[in-house]
Amino acid sequence: MSLLVQKFGGTSIGTVEKIEAVAEKICDARKRGDDIAIVVSAMSGETNRLIALANGIQKNPSSREMDVLVSTGEQVTIALLCMALHKRGCAAKSYIGSQVRILTDSAHSKARIEAIDSHRMEQDLDEGKVIVVAGFQGVDERGNITTLGRGGSDTTAVALAAALKADECQIYTDVDGVYTTDPRVVKNARRLDHITFEEMLEMASQGSKVLQIRAVEFAGKYKIPLRVLSSFKEGPGTLITLEDDDNMEKPVVSGIAFNRDEAKLTVRGIPDVPGSAARILGAVGRANIEVDVIVQNVAQDKTASLTFTVHRDEMKNAEVVLNKVAMELGATSVEADANIAKLALVGVGMRSHAGVAATMFSTLGRENINIQMISTSEIKITVVIAEDFLDLAVRSLHSVFELDDDARPLK
Repeated sequence: MSLLVQKFGGTSIGTVEKIEAVAEKICDARKRGDDIAIVVSAMSGETNRLIALANGIQKNPSSREMDVLVSTGEQVTIALLCMALHKRGCAAKSYIGSQVRILTDSAHSKARIEAIDSHRMEQDLDEGKVIVVAGFQGVDERGNITTLGRGGSDTTAVALAAALKADECQIYTDVDGVYTTDPRVVKNARRLDHITFEEMLEMASQGSKVLQIRAVEFAGKYKIPLRVLSSFKEGPGTLITLEDDDNMEKPVVSGIAFNRDEAKLTVRGIPDVPGSAARILGAVGRANIEVDVIVQNVAQDKTASLTFTVHRDEMKNAEVVLNKVAMELGATSVEADANIAKLALVGVGMRSHAGVAATMFSTLGRENINIQMISTSEIKITVVIAEDFLDLAVRSLHSVFELDDDARPLK
């Protein structure tokens, strides 16, 4: 007998018929003898509907009241799913975040989990009940409802798995696992049987939207095996675990992640004096704008240029901040470019294989794709290129590193 935490996202429970299908899947697992804890999101589109209702009343509503509002979406699904389980003779009990006492900090709309009281859930599991917990939400020490941000149900599931010491946390979604890259760009992308927490974290941070970054971080910290599965078809999915040092067959590159929602900003003609970069990036940070790839160059005239990427939605805000700082520093110009994309090769096999960067750059060169920025880590190589060439770049690199479904993995 295993203790499993299973999470079902909005597309998996978007209709009453889908909720019924999920109930069947849960009942089958119970019949196999497994103890089951379920985490659900709101039904597909429900959170957006609630936000639209709020915006119809007030343009900038209180973050506390917004959390009260949007948290109701999950309350609907936990009740409906329990009803579907009861109909099938399966004992089940629903919990909202405050009933479980998922204790968070007080950062409304982006709260972080601090502790979980698992006592009541453990009692229910001992009594043979399926527990169904509302994802995405918790409560702070003052009793205020909080939410964890978009995709927060993944984090709830992993946190519950850690608190309950589950054997596995299974994330059911509309895809049947983690792929070497987006199958919409590369039709013969391959589903991965296994991937490490480290690789999955890099893939998620570089644009792969299969799992929320915080959920992967949480799972890695508490060593909770994660499995990504499809709600709509049977299959083994993808298991995400710690790195296996004995795996001699590990490919050099496990996957290619990319993000189209990027923008590049450059400050030129910066006086080359200590502290200039800190003043620029400090001002951007104080504006709550996250910076990713950073490159600095010093010209022969002893002036510097600083280039970095941000989310495309933040480009205008960043430009305003940079124009002010550039004037204070005596820099000559600020340039913004929204027509870029970020692409990354990810793989723990890079640690023991040389020449990955050279192969990547020569492949892009043969396709006449100019590299604008480069960033590397031990298991990742990231480049910034023109967005118009992104699909071509992904397909070319996917083929060169033998990631296609019918290819022999590169050793």
